[in-house]
Amino acid sequence: MLRSNKEKQNELEFVCIEELVPEDHLLRKVDKHIDFSFITDKVRPLYCENNGRPSIDPVVLFKMMFIGYLFGIRSERQLEKEIRVNVAYRW
Repeated sequence: MLRSNKEKQNELEFVCIEELVPEDHLLRKVDKHIDFSFITDKVRPLYCENNGRPSIDPVVLFKMMFIGYLFGIRSERQLEKEIRVNVAYRW
């Protein structure tokens, strides 16, 4: 059946991120050997517990910057775009 692209997508497709990333990907190796949970303890005193908007997880922000360093992405805007577009293994 031929459909026009003008129609909105009405179907869902379930995708497992684990299946999109090769087993030998560099970020899988990093995730296996480095525990990033220490970051939360380091930055906890810098955040207010009962005031302000909820924050983005500091571990996620650190990992984004780490990905930028590993892959030579200098611009934070470009880094955000690359992570969003390429699904660079969501830890």
